[in-house]
Amino acid sequence: MTRADAGVFTWPNALTAARLVCVPIVGFLLWRDDPTSRDVAAIVFVLAAITDLVDGALARRTGTESAFGAFADPVADKALTGVALIGLSWLGDLPWWITIVIIVREVLVTIVRLVVVRHGVIPASPGGKAKTVLQIVAIAMYLAVGPGWWVDIAEVIMLVAVAFTVVTGVDYLRRAWNLSRAAKEHR
Repeated sequence: MTRADAGVFTWPNALTAARLVCVPIVGFLLWRDDPTSRDVAAIVFVLAAITDLVDGALARRTGTESAFGAFADPVADKALTGVALIGLSWLGDLPWWITIVIIVREVLVTIVRLVVVRHGVIPASPGGKAKTVLQIVAIAMYLAVGPGWWVDIAEVIMLVAVAFTVVTGVDYLRRAWNLSRAAKEHR
């Protein structure tokens, strides 16, 4: 199958849909705010994050890339990360400024991606991929209940994730600007 005829009902899209289903589950478990619910939220979050690694690779390998998947995959990623960050800040476990920086970056990059897509697709950079892994690890550690040293490590990883978030966001905006400018020069 090619991208054009893959359709919506594919295994990669099913994994993306499963990730979307995990969003309210993680939110509910955080709302319960007890140690068991927090640990289950961490497990659900990590399993959902793993589907993000698998769905894109599976779609490329099987030739089942689709417009739905290209749209729904980043929405599912941002929803999952966003609900976890907002829940952790709401509980007082994560400073609100971290949540705001990450969410603003993701929304801004998403808007820019939609604006420049007519000129071309900007692939994820190695730094962007590292940012995603760092965010997943840090969020999962914040979700899980652990001893003081666990929280200390989570804080350090989160600060590194925030630094990667800002740097890769600026880099993405720079690449989008260059792509847009190059497209205008070729008119």
